[in-house]
Amino acid sequence: MGTPKQQHYTTTTLVIGYALCSSLLAVINKFAITNFNYPGLLTSLQYLTSALGVKVLGKLGFLTHDPFVCETANKFLPAAFVFYLAIFTNTNLLRHANVDTFIVFRSLTPLLVAVADTSFRKQPFPSKFTFLSLLIILSGAVGYVVNDSGFSLTAYSWAFGYLIVITTEMVYIKHMVTNLGLSTWGFVYYNNVLSLMMAPLFWVMTGEYSDVIAAIGSESGSLFETRVVTSVLLSCVFGFLISFFGFACRKAVSATAFTVTGVVNKFLTVGINVLIWDKHASPFGLLCLLVTIVGGVLYQQSVTGVSNASSQRDPAASKVMENKDEVDDHSETDQE
Repeated sequence: MGTPKQQHYTTTTLVIGYALCSSLLAVINKFAITNFNYPGLLTSLQYLTSALGVKVLGKLGFLTHDPFVCETANKFLPAAFVFYLAIFTNTNLLRHANVDTFIVFRSLTPLLVAVADTSFRKQPFPSKFTFLSLLIILSGAVGYVVNDSGFSLTAYSWAFGYLIVITTEMVYIKHMVTNLGLSTWGFVYYNNVLSLMMAPLFWVMTGEYSDVIAAIGSESGSLFETRVVTSVLLSCVFGFLISFFGFACRKAVSATAFTVTGVVNKFLTVGINVLIWDKHASPFGLLCLLVTIVGGVLYQQSVTGVSNASSQRDPAASKVMENKDEVDDHSETDQE
């Protein structure tokens, strides 16, 4: 267990590690796809890194994951397919738009999830506080889109595609994964292994395989330039690190503290993106983006309050919510 002081340092290290990884990941992915313009191959390398990472660390005894069983894999396949689509649209969104646009559309998911929950899952209509927070998110997003000087039909097509897929993931996959009874690392392992298996199909469908073959056969050697290799390696490593730190941080701190950390990460991502390069929104666009994030803060507070109240009334519900939150948080960290 260690002394309280050692536990404090461990928890602090995990929180800082998660915050840095989460804040940097979107920027690093944008950097990678800018230098390595093959989204299908890039995501495949990320899946390979994460799957091998879980397998190796499991063999070394640093973590425990569910073994790969064909019967479970068949049940999990629809979830993995939607997960693959989420990462595929995410990467292509970053390929055609800046990081700020990605964050705005990512922040819109609570609004669509609330509508879907009410319409399809017959959940209660959001409370006034929750509804207000969703309106703030929407107003910030609309203000950003209207004033986006970098607007392009291709970028926003991918953005809306990502929004639809990630909303489907939020409403459907989490319920399915929870019912399968996989551990968090098992969820990560199955997701990445099955996604890696599906990757060749998308290479053929998009025609990317021919571009990669042509690039390898060319004499320019652009695929193996230091800048390209570095950006891809960073993307793969940070993709796996976010899984590790997200899982470890979730175990080390309360759900509320984890939520606050996740919100602060978005502010850090915006700050880092503005500081390191010019691929960001205008000042007014950044203001709208911050309004969207503030709406997300209020939304998280309203949801956390409801969850805590339910847990106090029903210990069994507390256990169910704990398991659901663990899957929810990890699903988010893999995609962000």
